[in-house]
Amino acid sequence: MPSPSTDPSAPRRPWLSRNLVVLSWVSLFQDTASELLYPILPIFLTSVLGAPVAVVGIIEGLADGVASVTKLFSGRLADRRGRKGLVAWGYGLAAAAKVLIAVATVWPLVLAARVVDRFGKGMRGAPRDALIADMTAPEHRGRAFGFHRSVDTFGAVLGPLIGLGLYQALDHQIRPLLVIAAVPAILSVALVAFVRETRPTPGLAGPDKAPVIGTGPLPRPYWRVVIVLTMFSVVNFSDALLLLRARHLGLSVAGVIGVYALYNLTYALLSYPAGALSDRLPRRVVVAAGLAIFAVAYIGLGVTRSTVAPWVLFPIYGCYAALTEGVTKAWLIDLVPGDARGRALGNQQGLAGGGAIIAGIWAGLLWNSTGTVPLVAAGIIAAGLAVVLVGAGRRLEHEVPVTP
Repeated sequence: MPSPSTDPSAPRRPWLSRNLVVLSWVSLFQDTASELLYPILPIFLTSVLGAPVAVVGIIEGLADGVASVTKLFSGRLADRRGRKGLVAWGYGLAAAAKVLIAVATVWPLVLAARVVDRFGKGMRGAPRDALIADMTAPEHRGRAFGFHRSVDTFGAVLGPLIGLGLYQALDHQIRPLLVIAAVPAILSVALVAFVRETRPTPGLAGPDKAPVIGTGPLPRPYWRVVIVLTMFSVVNFSDALLLLRARHLGLSVAGVIGVYALYNLTYALLSYPAGALSDRLPRRVVVAAGLAIFAVAYIGLGVTRSTVAPWVLFPIYGCYAALTEGVTKAWLIDLVPGDARGRALGNQQGLAGGGAIIAGIWAGLLWNSTGTVPLVAAGIIAAGLAVVLVGAGRRLEHEVPVTP
């Protein structure tokens, strides 16, 4: 393959590969579709299909569980059998699920569709991220993942705003919105055809730099970082509870959608700068800063009584997401051989998904009319983990493998 310096078709920025651009657009379209559905699906289930409120929680809990389990296997399959096919199937299943929701006349059909949708999400995540890493030099991984998160998250800004605008324009009819949401989802699948796959060369790991094959054990530094990240996931509960807190503070429905869009806009705008920063500073320091900001946002939302506070704290929460989501992926890939990237990402994402389910359970059980206790408790634990990341220093990452 020609180097960027000799290939006239190569992008001017060496980190901005064809796969990164295509996969970013794929994620943008899919996220736009998903986030267009997200605010209206509970209304559709309860008001149109007549499902009990409890069904909404059951559907989302089961869907998240399926996604978490799938992530544990998809990364391993990506290392053994290739990435692109799994990415295509993952986005294809998500698009098919949105079509199924659009034609649903009973809530069990929506349950089946959501399970299919999350199965697709679990199938595509780790292989997609591994594809991005395969085409990106180590010194540019942070900015590459930051760029992808930025473009992806703009979908989370566009989706709710498009949904809100169409909801008003269509005289509060929900069914047409479900049909419209399927369109960008289908476009995302079509774009996967433009992705190119190149298998990475086997990496080197351990003090003797012996080759490590994709089925071998992952390095100990990787697992130490995964343990810390999994501990954090157990206190990182659903954003739906944060939106519920904003509603309790006195925001209108439009106001809740507004602060959610503002959070996603901040997340989108800062993801690339945060990723680029992690290419210059130790990634653990950037992630630690993100956890500290998470603590500020959660504790602030827990103790405030002001209706103005969410408009300040949700953008702060967006800073946390920008400093952690893409940077975490780059950090994990730094710690594993090239032919184990899918497995490494899938393991962490699956464990984090399981942790998020636990977080939702304990936070829901402790949630009262204000939500102060779970918010403050989660913030304090996150702050403690930030101190651990900074204090542990290079001890977390000793015996770092060389990853081409």
